[in-house]
Amino acid sequence: MKTQTTKYLVAAIFAIGGTTNALAHEDSSEAGTFHWLSHVGEQSAQAPANQQQPEGYSVSAPANRVVTVTDDTKYLNATRLETVEIRVGEKSVTWFFDTLGLQVFPLSKIISGAESVTVYVAENPAYQGG
Repeated sequence: MKTQTTKYLVAAIFAIGGTTNALAHEDSSEAGTFHWLSHVGEQSAQAPANQQQPEGYSVSAPANRVVTVTDDTKYLNATRLETVEIRVGEKSVTWFFDTLGLQVFPLSKIISGAESVTVYVAENPAYQGG
């Protein structure tokens, strides 16, 4: 009885492994097939270029608030994981402050025309221990 069960188990493992292996080696350039298994690892390993900046990245999502930078503006306070629309003159950017570990940087890294403004990023209270 155990031998029969073992045979079925081994057959099932080879059947699943063979199917997975065949799908993993399909090439997207051949007959319109999609190389889905190998792309899964590639997508999670490499974030899009705009999301690799330590200051965060530009988004098209609605902002939590709008900040207009003037000549008198010296600093901008933000919270990590906050989305802020920043306006400098005629320019505007909606920025997601995904800044793990980064707390202070010049606003000019995000938008030109704000060279004298410093951004201070506070930790998001939802992620503070305590």
